[in-house]
Amino acid sequence: MNKNRVQVRIGGASYTIVTEDDVEYVENLAEAVDRDIKSVCNANPTLSVTQAAVLVALDQADACKKASASSDNLRVQIKDYLEESARARMEVEVARREVERLNREISELREKLNNR
Repeated sequence: MNKNRVQVRIGGASYTIVTEDDVEYVENLAEAVDRDIKSVCNANPTLSVTQAAVLVALDQADACKKASASSDNLRVQIKDYLEESARARMEVEVARREVERLNREISELREKLNNR
């Protein structure tokens, strides 16, 4: 895959990012990080850009871990739902066979009654 070189500006510093990702995607990420750093700096004027970047990184790491845990939880729920669905389908199949058996039995009994 082609490597893209993307120039971005974050926290007042320029960076060249070499990535296989789309240029616009990387630029959007950089803008979001820069916006978050500026927000932290504006809220806490005594912090350096580096300190703000560390706080933003911690916040992003926290969001990433929580999203990962949430997706793991959803995977488990989906697996449980699929297993439950498979059990329900098996129960439906067993019930369908029982209905067919009972219908055959009813037919046989009606036939016996008619033959008397």
